[in-house]
Amino acid sequence: MRTARIVGIATETDEIRTIYFRDVLCSQASPGQYVMIWVPSIDEVPMSLSSMEPEGESSVTVRAVGEATRAIHGLTEGDRIGIRGPFGNGFTIVGSSPLIVGGGTGAASLSALTSSMLRSGLKPTFVLGARTERQLPFRSRLERMLGDRLIPATDDGSYGFKGFASECAVGLLNEGRYDAVYTCGPELMMAAIFDEADRRGTHVQASLERYIKCAVGLCGSCAIGPYRICRDGPVFSSDQLRAVRDEFGKVRMDPSGTMIRVDH
Repeated sequence: MRTARIVGIATETDEIRTIYFRDVLCSQASPGQYVMIWVPSIDEVPMSLSSMEPEGESSVTVRAVGEATRAIHGLTEGDRIGIRGPFGNGFTIVGSSPLIVGGGTGAASLSALTSSMLRSGLKPTFVLGARTERQLPFRSRLERMLGDRLIPATDDGSYGFKGFASECAVGLLNEGRYDAVYTCGPELMMAAIFDEADRRGTHVQASLERYIKCAVGLCGSCAIGPYRICRDGPVFSSDQLRAVRDEFGKVRMDPSGTMIRVDH
């Protein structure tokens, strides 16, 4: 555990903020890796890195949904947070024509992946999904990076494609122009995208989420099939996703270890 001082805060949507800080280890992380963020006297929670600049600032992007995340939303520039990590396996860039699909705060790690792809000379297409236009995170940042290769999708049709991001992605896959799909967001969205891409023989990498406590593969609270999300993921490839397809998009463990239905 180490501490870092918050050097900036950006409001992405009414519910989502990005917290910027300087940390040497985070600046050397790969897109898709995560850290454990500790708020003193509250809790420690896992968060994907949404940016990591060598010798510069790193960030995590937070939706206020529980006690710890609400506490993080209440922090201000100059406050300190505790950090462990980075942990886990990030995205591996394969192929030459990538399709990226993100929903909600799942766009955080994919934004960092997009930056990495652009630096390597790739030109990804990015489907960014949310319920409404006001809930689209990273819209300005991604528009600056991608221009018209950013395709917004809103459930209510208030901006961009009308419908789920998964529906928009399937339409793009039908064009046959993409040789790899990278996705993070609601698990039902990712499962639908995986099924369609896998049926076409298109490689998929998906960042999964489970209840992470230890972050080093000991407690088993984040298990899915034979894997531990914290250690073997959070990014899983097509072969791994096939191995856990009876759980992926269907069931997960809650904090007590009880199996419950995946509902989003």
